[in-house]
Amino acid sequence: MSAVLSTTPPVVDLAAVKNKQQLAWSAGDYAVVGSTLQIVGESLCEALDLHAGEHVLDVAAGNGNATLAAARRWCDVVSTDYVPALLERGRARASADGLPVKFEQADAENLPYNDHSFDVVLSTFGVMFTPDQDKAAAEMARACKPGGRIGLANWTPGSFIGELFKLIGKYLPPAAGVKSPALWGTEARLRELFGARLDTLAIERRNFVFRYHSAAHWLEVFRTFYGPMNKAFGALDAAKQEALAADLIALAERFNRATDGTLAAPSEYLEVVITCK
Repeated sequence: MSAVLSTTPPVVDLAAVKNKQQLAWSAGDYAVVGSTLQIVGESLCEALDLHAGEHVLDVAAGNGNATLAAARRWCDVVSTDYVPALLERGRARASADGLPVKFEQADAENLPYNDHSFDVVLSTFGVMFTPDQDKAAAEMARACKPGGRIGLANWTPGSFIGELFKLIGKYLPPAAGVKSPALWGTEARLRELFGARLDTLAIERRNFVFRYHSAAHWLEVFRTFYGPMNKAFGALDAAKQEALAADLIALAERFNRATDGTLAAPSEYLEVVITCK
């Protein structure tokens, strides 16, 4: 009698995946990398047409790029992340700039706020990494007022960072059944995630350019400070670490448009503005 192949999808322990991700983002010091992305938060806040006095929630805020951009526009900002150390870095930046921001530890998949509490809910390269994508999107939409806006900056699948995560996945495969974060960088997935609350959807394809002394310098910084890469190298033996490093250098050089020995590698992302019903 022939065996019957099961078509039941794998059961994903999302809590375990989230715990592993939290440890990864807590490793190194993401703020060193995150601060270089400040222009993305500024651009997103302009795309959202923020008005002074609006109540803004930054979800998975990291060290606060979009948070600071919104606060500079005289908005009332709540900045959230599930990594306390990153909130502290954001708090220090806000204090240095004299910006009155409220920082709170919170899980993007279980936001501790009432329905329709915010005029604007945003996230730059943050919420896209949540294990339960549908729940995170639903929470953002729930917290946003009808007629309010959701703003996102999400790496696309074929971008430099999208390819980086694919490459790391070849050495350390992700948990079975967990959707790729880069799906947030596609219009089709965004419509799936926000369909019930989505009134209008505006998307601009933009590039953030990673600028470093060289591809080797970029790798040194990311390997040391970018949590997911830091943890990936820590989980591999010496031979695989060497192979991964070589592959990452090759990837950076493939995207590099500089011809003077430095690195100027564009990474495409979607700048998303959703108006909620």
